[in-house]
Amino acid sequence: MGTSRPALITALAVGCLGALSVHTPAAGAQAAATPDPIVFVHGWNSSGSTWDTMAGRFAADGWPAGHLDKWTYNTRQSNATTASQLSAEIDRVLAATGASKVDVVTHSMGGLSSRYYAKNLGGAAKIDAWISLGGPNHGTDTAYFCGDTSCSEMRPGSSFLNTLNSGDETPGASRYATWWSPCDSVINPDSSVALSGATNTKTACLSHGELRTDSTVYAQVKSFVG
Repeated sequence: MGTSRPALITALAVGCLGALSVHTPAAGAQAAATPDPIVFVHGWNSSGSTWDTMAGRFAADGWPAGHLDKWTYNTRQSNATTASQLSAEIDRVLAATGASKVDVVTHSMGGLSSRYYAKNLGGAAKIDAWISLGGPNHGTDTAYFCGDTSCSEMRPGSSFLNTLNSGDETPGASRYATWWSPCDSVINPDSSVALSGATNTKTACLSHGELRTDSTVYAQVKSFVG
């Protein structure tokens, strides 16, 4: 056949090594295939189940079940207390998943405790993307109609909000984004939601609750977390 046995063996070995280099994925590529875990933080008088629709969409789009944490907390307590509990929850999620950072998706009042965590409890170092859907980031008039500690903190001009919004509203290297609706009757004024340094998006005419379930908002949130 015109080919010596040693040369044939060498050619086969080179071919096998070449095949392995083509079909064996790099370790970095395997790691990149797993997205950051998402910690969902609900709003006042709610629970983690309020995220069923959005979390279900993330799951359908490839997020592992263990990377979708629909956290529940006591909404009557101070947002500073909730922030401390959120810190422990995020540490738990990071330990369970082996991830180095989380994405935090919040609705309404959930944006306040998570911002407190990012600003005052070292959370910015553990958050990749932070998202606020209809958050009372600068207060809302409707908070005068409830009497919990957390409600008083949501009122425009509260000492909690004044301190939270002093200096940098989007601290650290985290990526920040907000979504607000011109038809949201819970957040008044609408301008309360937007943060300096964040990507601020106006939605279609959606109710406060629809910000969690609207398919267009979901697609934009998914694109932002990456």
